[in-house]
Order: sequence, then C-alpha cells, then structure tokens
Amino acid sequence: MPRYFIEVSYIGTAFSGFQVQKRVRTVQGELERVLAVYTKEHIGLTGSSRTDGGVHARQNYFHFDRSEELQGDWLYNLNAMLPQDLAVREICQVPAQAHCRFDAVSREYDYMLYGRKDPFRMGRGWQYPFPLKLELMQEAAQMVVGQHDFRGFCKRGVQVKDFVCKVEESEWVRGDDQLNYRIRGNRFLRGMVRSLVGGMVRIGRGQLELNEWKEMIEGNSGSAAKWLAPAEGLVLNRVRYDGQIANFLEKGKRRR
Repeated sequence: MPRYFIEVSYIGTAFSGFQVQKRVRTVQGELERVLAVYTKEHIGLTGSSRTDGGVHARQNYFHFDRSEELQGDWLYNLNAMLPQDLAVREICQVPAQAHCRFDAVSREYDYMLYGRKDPFRMGRGWQYPFPLKLELMQEAAQMVVGQHDFRGFCKRGVQVKDFVCKVEESEWVRGDDQLNYRIRGNRFLRGMVRSLVGGMVRIGRGQLELNEWKEMIEGNSGSAAKWLAPAEGLVLNRVRYDGQIANFLEKGKRRR
C-alpha cells in the first residue's frame, strides 16, 4: 500500500496542540477533517513531532497510507479547504516502511525573545523587557549539548520509556532588539525546549547560578519544568531525514 509524507506548516496560536483531541481544535484534527471531506473517507494520520498548544511550526510531518494512488492536485485542493493558519507544503510518496516519527534523525527549534513592545512580533515571540546577561545564557546553552537525561525539563505525567535526548546544537544569537535560541537534537520531551529557555532566562537575570544549572542538566537536582517560557515564542523550524527518505522527499519537491 502506498505511503505518503505530508509536510505542513502552521501558526499554533489557535490550536490546542498537534495531536488530535476530543472537543478542541488541533493541527491533526483540522487536517483529518479536510482530508475526509476531500476524499470521502477517513484517513488516519501519524505525526512526526507533537508540538504543544500555541507552538508554531515552519516544518512538520504526518504520514498516511492509501490503497489508491493520489490523483489530481491534492496540494492545491487541500490548501483551498484548510484554514489560513495551517498549510500543506508538500505531499510525497515514500517507501512503504518509512515512518515520519521514528525515522526522523533530528528536530530543530527556534525561540525568540524581544525587548520593546512590537505588534509585528506579538504572538511570535516572548516580550521580555528586562536586561539579560547573554554571556551567561550562552554558557548555559553550551552545557545542554550532549546526551543527557532531561526528565527535569519536561512536563509532569509524560508517558515515555526514557528521558534521554542527544542535543547536537544549542546556542543564543543576538539580533535586532531580540535574542534567538536555536536547539537541534534527535528528540525532545514535552515542554523541554520551553523549560530550557525559561531556565536560561533566569540565569541571564541572575536568579539562577550556572553551577545549579549544571546540576540540573546532569540530573542531580531540581526541575526546570516550572519555568516554562510562553508557547508563542517557540517554532519547530525543521524535521530532518536522511538516506532513502530524504531522497524521496527531495525528488518529490523537484517534481513540483
């Protein structure tokens, strides 16, 4: 049976999260609803990265199976039916065994802090008008790199087999009246990036010492889950695949 990856982007402000839930608006729920209208059948979707309510994504993926090959311009028709805050970027056939979640080799997130009130950044970042010591935040960010048990940086009640994540990149970059935090890793726990940002902001304000942060990263003390940064500043920037899946996705884009 043919399998397809469907690449999406969305503004998360009005969504209660990524995965389908009863009686609330979600990214998966909206897409499955439109697919059912378009195809006259229910198409169940499997998601790659479950973003929290209010979190945005420039790139995220679902996969689905369908006995019949896709006919017509699905991309145009689905986007014509979807709401303005959710878009389908690509639909590509991939190997039948490909899995958009388990075969992803890395995810990359960006978080934006900005100082002065700015209507054009409202809802896309965390307005934080207080001085921050960037050099301390940068040092804290470097401590995140590597393989660690991040159980102290995830929301309570998360049902996962282990809390170990491998972080390949973690850094702060100063922009025009803003700070951007970028992190890339093989996987992320629920609320993990927002907890990291919230903790590093406390370091930048002098409310948390680097030695305390190091102990938390090493899993020896404390929890940063109570310091969740606001969701609107967080963007899932990229989900990366390699090997055969990456080749199929690239070929699909070239055919467009």
